Amino acid sequence: MSFLPEILVFLIAACVAVPLSRKSGFGSVLGYLIAGVLIGPWGLQLITGVHALLSLSQIGVVLMMFIIGLELQPSRLWALRRTVFGIGALQVAATTALLLLAARALGVAWVPALIVGFGLSLSSTAFVLQMLAEKKQLTTHHGRAAFGTLLFQDIAAIPVLAVLKVFTGIAGGESGAGLAPTLVVVAIVVALLFLGGRYALRWMFGFIMRFGTPEIFTALALLIVIGASLAAERMGLSMGLGAFVAGMLLADSKYRHEFEADIEPFKGLLLGLFFVAVGMSVNLGLLAAIPLQVLGVTAGFLAVKALVLYGVARAFGLPAPAPRHFAVVLALGGEFAFVIFATAAAYHVFPQRTADLLNLAVTLSMVATPFIVMFNDRVLTVRAQRRAAPEFDTITDKGTEVVIAGFGRFGQIVGRVLRMQDIPFTALDADLDEVNAIRRFGNKVYFGDASRLDLLRAAHLANAKIFVLAIDDVQDSVHVATLVHNHFPGVQIYARARNRHHDHLLRELGVKFSVRETLYSSLELTKSVMEGLGLAAHETRDALERFRRYDQELLDRQYAVFHDEKQLQQTTREVAQELEHLLSEDTRKGR
Repeated sequence: MSFLPEILVFLIAACVAVPLSRKSGFGSVLGYLIAGVLIGPWGLQLITGVHALLSLSQIGVVLMMFIIGLELQPSRLWALRRTVFGIGALQVAATTALLLLAARALGVAWVPALIVGFGLSLSSTAFVLQMLAEKKQLTTHHGRAAFGTLLFQDIAAIPVLAVLKVFTGIAGGESGAGLAPTLVVVAIVVALLFLGGRYALRWMFGFIMRFGTPEIFTALALLIVIGASLAAERMGLSMGLGAFVAGMLLADSKYRHEFEADIEPFKGLLLGLFFVAVGMSVNLGLLAAIPLQVLGVTAGFLAVKALVLYGVARAFGLPAPAPRHFAVVLALGGEFAFVIFATAAAYHVFPQRTADLLNLAVTLSMVATPFIVMFNDRVLTVRAQRRAAPEFDTITDKGTEVVIAGFGRFGQIVGRVLRMQDIPFTALDADLDEVNAIRRFGNKVYFGDASRLDLLRAAHLANAKIFVLAIDDVQDSVHVATLVHNHFPGVQIYARARNRHHDHLLRELGVKFSVRETLYSSLELTKSVMEGLGLAAHETRDALERFRRYDQELLDRQYAVFHDEKQLQQTTREVAQELEHLLSEDTRKGR
């Protein structure tokens, strides 16, 4: 019962700080850290048992290790081998070496300097991936490179944590001969978990699936994680190593996704508790006592790391401006640094005050990163685009009956069918990478921005009959539709709509023909599903036609009220009920 007040404070702080942090664009990790600072000894002092909470929260790190292990399928690692074992390995090695030399220059001993350099070479997986996902940059050049690099960092941290105890003796002046036996023990534990685990778990899975319940399956997942962690700890290794190996053991299992879904809620909340505990343990007194030293360490490792990241990205041929984005998003410190520095301090590799200084520097790097990214996006990127922006193509077509704006996956299908029928068209696209990729396959497309009136005139849109609006971005699509509607009223607009709201916006501009991009492909797949279930072809065809007709009626009725959110919700509910009733009535009549 004594823990309940602390748990209540933690939950309140998390529920307030994390949403506010995410809404501000800073991510959930920073929200947890700030919550910890606010409720801890340097804030409101609502919780004072920092060390007990930090020990309990280690379970979150263990579960994170298990999830990382689950993600490491051999096939996935092989596909990312160049990024993971090329960019990632070189970045960690180069950053560790430079920071080690910097620490040695400041008078730090070799072993502590190595731990400091390695710990600061790691970046926050949770922080960076969430930030890239929110910005929709995971599939970009720097996003893919960042994912592979983070994956290597997570893998590299495991053996370091496993052998960190060895450095206790080395740091104290003893021989490093204990490293080899420790590595042998690690290899034996991993082998036992792999060999014994596969046979034991195969039988357990079958037994639980036949006679168990969903909650027992969740209990089995927790049993595997905690059991493997305790087994590793009893052999003198890291609990995280045991959980990681257990996750790798199940990476190719058909139950992998079920385990991940069962563990994820526990992992997220307990990892959040870990970040809160770290925030509580951050020694803000150091910032007041030695501000120049704290800020110097923070700025120094950010600068060194950013330079290494930029150089590695350039060396591996990432196209501009990806190296700069790559360096900016990965320069911060990571959650593994907290674990490594806390473990090193616990094993007396270096003093607790050094761990406090490093943890504070990592925390400040996380706080600074959103602002650095914002500066990069709004200042550096804009300046670079102005300096390096390529000129739009000169349109040589004398005028065609069809102009297509947006020649991506949607517009290309329209163009291919028109080309099959020998119908000439003029295609425009504002994405230079997309244009170059299309041209490599022998297709003709002009690099140009359809939102510019002079470009539309150069494309002789005034002489065209049809303007195909296939731009992906909703805001850009509506802007171009407005431009065409106002300046080329005689041209019919045939538009691609991302969703129902986009369709309504286009219809408001007078666009009489628009197609939601997933409607017909979804209906075609549904047709195959129904036929696969054994329904007759005419039944399937009639059912889909009825659905399409009623869905169009719903779209029309929603259009009349789509500016009124409450009325739109009410109309949607009413029409959904009517649709279900009418479809069932038509089905009975058809029978």
